[in-house]
Amino acid sequence: MNLGPVQPALVSLGRLKARGVYEKARRRSPAYRAFLAEQRADVRVFEDVPVTSKENYVKHYSVEERCYDGRIPPIGSVIDESSGSSGVPNNWVRGPEERARATRDLQLTYALMYGKSSNFLLNCFALGPWATGMNVSMSLSTVGILKSIGPDKAKLENTLRLFGPQYRYLICGYPPFIKQFVDTTAIDLAAYDLHAIVGGEGLSEALRSNLLKVFKTVLSSYGASDLEINLAQETDLTVALRQLCVKDRDLCIELFGRDMPPMLFQYNPLDHYVEATAGGELLFTITRLGTAAPKIRYNLHDSGGILTHADLRRELAKYGIAIGRLAGRQSHFPLIYVYGRSDMTVPFYGCKVSPADLEAVIAADCSDIVNSFQFGRADGEDGEARLRICLEYRTDVASPSDAEKLHETIFQGLKAVNQDFREVTRMFDSSKIVVETYAFGTGPFANRDIRVKNQYLTG
Repeated sequence: MNLGPVQPALVSLGRLKARGVYEKARRRSPAYRAFLAEQRADVRVFEDVPVTSKENYVKHYSVEERCYDGRIPPIGSVIDESSGSSGVPNNWVRGPEERARATRDLQLTYALMYGKSSNFLLNCFALGPWATGMNVSMSLSTVGILKSIGPDKAKLENTLRLFGPQYRYLICGYPPFIKQFVDTTAIDLAAYDLHAIVGGEGLSEALRSNLLKVFKTVLSSYGASDLEINLAQETDLTVALRQLCVKDRDLCIELFGRDMPPMLFQYNPLDHYVEATAGGELLFTITRLGTAAPKIRYNLHDSGGILTHADLRRELAKYGIAIGRLAGRQSHFPLIYVYGRSDMTVPFYGCKVSPADLEAVIAADCSDIVNSFQFGRADGEDGEARLRICLEYRTDVASPSDAEKLHETIFQGLKAVNQDFREVTRMFDSSKIVVETYAFGTGPFANRDIRVKNQYLTG
């Protein structure tokens, strides 16, 4: 059945559901009621509803005040904690009804992606209070064989050795952790049937290509501790479209306004009403009435936008591309495209450099020696700004590589993946880029907490 014509109606229904959540929240959430009064909101249509964020809402009200009726549901609630990668960790309440619904949604997504055959799930996301790891374990414990490992490479390797290649393994974790494991393991992974499910941060096509030398499939999920861990998913269609945009930069600019492909996902508009601001940031409203604390027009400060399946089909047709050729099996759900956190970019000579830019360069050109990176602005002795890039060598790099060669690789790579950077290099030469190299676990990479996502901005 072709559900394409139905999708616009689903988006409209999602908007109506979002308005219903707003009406409930303004009556029954003490924090939200106070927030509206402070904002002097005059709401006639949903687009008049004030935008909420961690800065203007979450940090101003207690966990209890943000809940309906000013209290945490006393039975069946779980409190998650964000990783704290962007500052002080925050706490988020999930009530029993939303936990049950999130479990059903995650299991449905899992079944659509991997079928109902038995799989061995190895959960390598951070455990403890952090949202992603615990929710993955709680939600998927009934769909296969589950072992919750956490981000521990030795335990992951021991597990694969113990149970051997007789199983189909789904390894879940942050992209840097998966990459580090592949780079350093002594196991012959070619003997195993491995599939990767990644999340928490962006995944470049270069890194996906590297991981596909070991994994049969590599798919990413989009979510946030603030909202839900499974807002949207990569599909056959979004992966094929992104890989097409890597090859055809003109098409990428036509679709997304930049020549570097964003992360691409599809989402259910009945569960999440998504908007894009004039400044290119995404707003999310969870449209279910059964949440413990409402999330309404919440700004994660993720740069990106939305694209309907119909609009995508029309744009591709201009280039003579039939959308049906990209993926044999595809839904007509709308697409989210994401470039990453807008507050994690570094402004430099009028352009913005993001972690995704550097991750793409490193994955494509020097992942054999570089494990991780941090970057930021620094002032030179002459008072002029520099772009400071710190590179951490892999554990198996016995001796430092040619720093000058790495410097040129990074400089030329940034010109290739970031069109704005390429333009502003007319104003300066490569000396304005400072590349520092460090042995594994030293310098700015010392004393990191492996349970949280990588910190990419230098202090």
